[in-house]
This record gives sequence, structure tokens and C-alpha cells, in this order.
Amino acid sequence: MKKNVLLLETIADDALTILEEHVNVLTGYDEASLIEVLKNPEIHAVITRGKGQIDKALMEACPALLIAARCGVGLDNVDVQEATNRNIMVINAPGSNAATIAEHSLSLMLMLMRNMYESVSQVKQDNWNWRNQYAGDELNGKTLGILGMGNIGKRVAKLGEAFGMNVLYWSRSPQDLPYTYLSMNEVLQQSDVVSLHLPFTKETGTIIGEEQLALMKPNSLLINTARGALIDHEALLKALNDKKISGFAADVLPEEPPVPGFPILHHLRALVTPHSGSLTASTYRQMCVLTVKNVVAVLKGETHDAKSIFNYKALKERV
Repeated sequence: MKKNVLLLETIADDALTILEEHVNVLTGYDEASLIEVLKNPEIHAVITRGKGQIDKALMEACPALLIAARCGVGLDNVDVQEATNRNIMVINAPGSNAATIAEHSLSLMLMLMRNMYESVSQVKQDNWNWRNQYAGDELNGKTLGILGMGNIGKRVAKLGEAFGMNVLYWSRSPQDLPYTYLSMNEVLQQSDVVSLHLPFTKETGTIIGEEQLALMKPNSLLINTARGALIDHEALLKALNDKKISGFAADVLPEEPPVPGFPILHHLRALVTPHSGSLTASTYRQMCVLTVKNVVAVLKGETHDAKSIFNYKALKERV
């Protein structure tokens, strides 16, 4: 008998086709439809992307739940501890967004360093003479400091190196890499560009606040394509206003979508994209297909990618 899988959000067409071939697909894209679907006690897996919450309440409403899955890497919207307590397998797609987030990070660096956004904006307003007051610089020869050297951090380091940057990094422990490992404070002090590539957890918390911003060079840039809550945005706004740092660019914010008038969005030395770094056609499909294939494999008792299992407790007898 086919297992029942609940989708909290839409997924890529190719992934949906795979899912529909092997399981019964139920959808709960809004509150009303979710309430209706949850009347079915036999939901064996829940799949979300970035918004749908797989929390304690949902798990309690699905007593037969075997899998909590996210088509993506971060697990902010999945209560991993609760899933572990309930012997529910957590599946994600590690590494699937490394290339695209690294590209996005470099794009933000380039736009900010070269003042590209303002240049394009002025030309679109027919102000070619903007070139007479243009002020910008280049990445070549600058020092890139990376906080967090996972899959994305390593990719950003390679791209930065290709642009002629000197790479420094901090992570929880030094790794066998051709880059200089320093303390976080030393990375902040010595870097021209600081790029964040850390998860937000109870252990990391907010790692960039007033104290850390004060360590950075006045002409330095801060880039965040990881998690918005890693930065104290009140301290960041003050640092920008007081010219303690030169610029900020991000694809993530502490609250998404932000409240209207969120100050950073309108700051002259800040660039923010709407958490779109992973939404390229290739990566979106890859994240969804990888996750769905592993969900199906586990439900059918077939071989799955062990790297995609965030936590695992013996479920063989339940599947």
C-alpha cells in the first residue's frame, strides 16, 4: 500500500512527478487545506521548503509520521530535537545550494564593492554623467574573511581566490585547507570583506554585534547569505551610520518578509535581495528532486543517501 506524503509547499515539477509515482500526495498549502488533510491520521512523511513549519504541533497531529523533510539545507523550520525525540527521521539536501549561494555571495560583493547597483540605476535614469562622481573599488588584492567553512564557505573561498583575494577563515576548528585559519576576532580585524556562512543555532546565536562590528575596518564590507539572525541589525545600522564599516549586503534578514520600512532596506550603503539565492532553476530543481528521492527511498525501504539524513534512529521496523 502506498504511503501518504504531505506537502506544506509547492515543489519542483520533476520532484512532484517522482513523488506521485510512488506515494499518495496530500497538500496543505494554506491553513484551511492543512486542517482538512490532518483529519487523515496516516501521514507518513511531511515535506516543506522554507516557510512551512514542521513543528511539535504538526508532529502531534501526525501520529504515524516517519519523516520530516525539507527541500533545502537549513532546518530552521523543522523542529529537529522534537523529531529526534519522536524517532522521526529528518531529511534535507546538504550541499545542494553550495554553488548558487557562493555565486550569490560573490555577486553581492561585486555589486557593493564596485557600487554597481547605483551605477546601473543612474544610467537607467539617463544620468551618464554619474561616471564623473563614481566611487568604487575591486575585489582583486583584497582580504576575504569567511566565517564558517562548510560546503558554501569553501566554495566562496575558491571563488574569492579566483578573483585574486587573500582568504582568511574561522570555523569551529581548523581544517586542512590552503587558507589561513584565525580566531573570529582576527578575521574581523584583518578582512576587507567578511562573508558569513554559518547556521543559526542555539550555540552560535547572534555572532555579529556592536563589539564585533567595532573590530572591522572602516572601509570593510559585511556579506550575509546565511541567516539574518546571525547579525544584530540595530548594531549594524548604527555601524553603517557612524561609518564604522563601509557597506552591507545580504540575502537574508532576521524577519522575512521584513516589516515595511525596515531601515536596512533603504540604507544608501546596503543591498538586500529577497532570500532568492537558492531560487535559480537548477538549484531549486536539484534540492527538491534530491529530497524527494530520499523520502521515497526511505518509505519503500530502499537505499538512500546517508548524507541527506540529518538524524537517524532505527526506523527499519516502522517503515
